[in-house]
Amino acid sequence: MKLSFLFFSDKPDQKWLLTQQMGVKYAIAKLAPELTGKNPPWDFESLKSSKEQFTANGFDLIGLEGDQMDMMRIKLGLPGRDKDIEKYKQMLRNMGKLNISLLCYNFMATGWFRTNKIIPERGGAVVTGYDIEEAKLLPNTQYGRVTANQIWDNYSYFINQIMPVAEESGVKMALHPDDPPVPELQGIARVLINADAIRKALSFSNSPAHGLTFCQGTYKTMGEDLPALIEEFGGKQKIFFVHIRDVEGDRYKFRETFHDNGPTDMPGMLSLYKKVGFEGPIRSDHVPTMAGEKNEQAGYEMNGNLFGIGYIRGIMDTLNIPYI
Repeated sequence: MKLSFLFFSDKPDQKWLLTQQMGVKYAIAKLAPELTGKNPPWDFESLKSSKEQFTANGFDLIGLEGDQMDMMRIKLGLPGRDKDIEKYKQMLRNMGKLNISLLCYNFMATGWFRTNKIIPERGGAVVTGYDIEEAKLLPNTQYGRVTANQIWDNYSYFINQIMPVAEESGVKMALHPDDPPVPELQGIARVLINADAIRKALSFSNSPAHGLTFCQGTYKTMGEDLPALIEEFGGKQKIFFVHIRDVEGDRYKFRETFHDNGPTDMPGMLSLYKKVGFEGPIRSDHVPTMAGEKNEQAGYEMNGNLFGIGYIRGIMDTLNIPYI
């Protein structure tokens, strides 16, 4: 397995040094223009310069995560989506040329969402959470109501367009489920909300480039059987990327926890990834904000990640799972 870290942008800072000091060599990055100040990765020179920046700082940039460009026209089927899809295809070609072989993507028009980002955790740390009753009070987005059938149609269209290019470019497309996995948020349907929906999504293409980001916390809030899904999807070699986090609660009301302070058997999960032969990137995800931190990037501050990386490494060492 490739123990990795998610970087927002390509600009070295203290997080880069701390990640190096933790012994992590593999980088996953979000390189959207609002973070880098450069063109999105559909511009080859822009992506090449980012890759070189990571290499110069001792990291192997092996994947991208999240929306690297404005995806709203694609996700909502709006006029202009074909132009955006062509740029997406070019991004995939660029990734292939630069040996960036993973793209963790989602199809959430309303994105990763929380109703509260300052919920108390152990020792005064704070975490994010979601409460559907609070979410119901929020107004619809400017796009009005969008049905589940529309989202499914748009996803199918997108997959049929880009998957041949991803396969040809040697890029694995790792689908992240909807977080939170609720049927609707601010008037827009969310469809990737349970294991059956993920199976449906996988059925849209039999390409070896079509697989999953197995985000433990999201599948946990779905109420799914995590070990069974690891056996199922991992046994079919469809798990391309793993996010390690934990939560208390269900899809309607939950809060994040420290990696060691939730209901999931973390050593058991990692032993299953080993059993099914998973050898892709794995990273600490959604961590508490700890003492001395400002919570400006809730879920992704550094101290919690240092804890998470160390916790995961300890389990992997105990289970004799290579990670470097």
